[in-house]
Amino acid sequence: MRRTTLIAIAAAVSATLAVSGCDSSGGDGKAPRKQAAPKADGQSINVHPASDLKQGGSLRFGIDQWITQYNINQVDGQQGDAQDIITAVLPDLFDSDAKGAIHANPNFLVSAKVTSTSPQVVEYQLNPKAKWSDGKPLSWQDFQAQWKALNGSDDAFEAVDTSGYEQISKVERGSGAHGVKITFSSPYADWQRLFDPLYPAPYIDTPEKFNKGWSQKALVTASSFKVGRYDKTAQTITLVPDPEWWGDKPKLDSVVYRVIDSAAETEAYLNKEIDQAPALLPEDYKRLVKAPDTDIRRGARWDEVHITLNGGRGPLKDVAVRHAVQAAINRNGVNESFSKDLSFELKPLNNHFFMPNQEGYQDNSSEFDKYDPEKAKKLLDAAGWKDQGEGKPRTKGGEQLALDYTLSAGSTSSATDQAELVQQMLGAVGIKVSIKQVPANDYFNKFVNTGNFDIVSFRNVDAVYQTMLTPVFIRPKGKNLFQNFGSVGSPKIDELLTKAAGTTDHAEAVKLYNEADVEIWKLGHSIELYQRPQINAVRKGLANFGASGLGSTDYAKVGWLK
Repeated sequence: MRRTTLIAIAAAVSATLAVSGCDSSGGDGKAPRKQAAPKADGQSINVHPASDLKQGGSLRFGIDQWITQYNINQVDGQQGDAQDIITAVLPDLFDSDAKGAIHANPNFLVSAKVTSTSPQVVEYQLNPKAKWSDGKPLSWQDFQAQWKALNGSDDAFEAVDTSGYEQISKVERGSGAHGVKITFSSPYADWQRLFDPLYPAPYIDTPEKFNKGWSQKALVTASSFKVGRYDKTAQTITLVPDPEWWGDKPKLDSVVYRVIDSAAETEAYLNKEIDQAPALLPEDYKRLVKAPDTDIRRGARWDEVHITLNGGRGPLKDVAVRHAVQAAINRNGVNESFSKDLSFELKPLNNHFFMPNQEGYQDNSSEFDKYDPEKAKKLLDAAGWKDQGEGKPRTKGGEQLALDYTLSAGSTSSATDQAELVQQMLGAVGIKVSIKQVPANDYFNKFVNTGNFDIVSFRNVDAVYQTMLTPVFIRPKGKNLFQNFGSVGSPKIDELLTKAAGTTDHAEAVKLYNEADVEIWKLGHSIELYQRPQINAVRKGLANFGASGLGSTDYAKVGWLK
């Protein structure tokens, strides 16, 4: 729930039908009134001081799958639920407020600032009370080990993102016993996103430890909560307060994560098995809004739903075929079909880096992203895929033009609807699409993360720093896809992203990200659909939690009202 060092990915199964704002018609069957988009600082968390909260109680969540990798800097650790859990139990150096502004967390940092600009030097003073669950204090050596694992100098470390760390030339002890000094070889604007969360040096300092040591469990923690129990049979992970915590005592007795198919979350909430459920789908909202002791809380999160095209295999390796797919998919049609019963018009998202309610947003979509099935047919003709007649797949060299759309078996009906709509649209231009359902626990680990798909839809979330998106768009390195699961990129995009990350001029950085975005659209990397906001059903009486928008959530402050 707190911001992480890299972009989190989340299943579209819980988000495929998503809108910004939802105001029920009251279940009377009338079309709901359309509302304006949420503000950038929109959030609803029922703010209360600690004195208003009782001691005790549990907070229960549904998650998409069993967590197999707790090193979120490793290629298999990118799933959003894993990041939520690990950032609740590891040092969280910086937090963001409702407007996305970044602040040092005093539980871990006394100070953190740039002390030189040529070269760029950042100095941290760690909180002397901060220590790992093995009793050792946080130190500069933890920073150094994380830098060495993530700077790209040793490919044996299967790092998901080396950006930022690559720009560091030296990590050493700073002023005093709790000082850390980091020297950059070239400027890096988003330095605060690095080392957040922080991992302990003795547990990540070799490729073996980094890649496999955090499989199935968090080895060491350092936060207000720690992992109390992993129950794979019950598919639950339980966090409990750490008695050695040096900060304000948490109010909750436990935070429980339970694997639940997205389609079953509403029922689980109504049965009082969990304390929060998405209220995005009309059928869910109409049931949840009437549930006893329930608040509907809304926020404007950085959260986008898109379709990824795999340019690393099969027919989609040809950019002309990717362009044909772009032109054949009616983004307005996809969005409108899902928003007809909701209170906010779903406009197509036309930027990979900025949300419509963010500074820097502009329409960078390409000529191929305008719905034009006739153009799609001409592109396929030119690429050598011969028309075999209405309803039949095109062929080339005796092979059919066939793609798979990989879908989690835990998907909601709306995710299936989206897949079927895409299937129909592509079928109309001669592209055969087979919907391939896979086990929910395998969806990311065995299919998305490994590039084992032709078409897939999921979400990138919480990119409060644009540099967090670098691994999504840079070219893969060997077998390491980073987070560019479709393997679509170019030297020009890499160069623009490097320049953007290295400039401390905000306006220039925005310009460079938009230039990179133009190239991303042209290459047919992915098809943006819409911004997904937070619309959550939450138990009344739960304070300092709900729809946090761009802000961070601190579990130590979450609790139940007296």
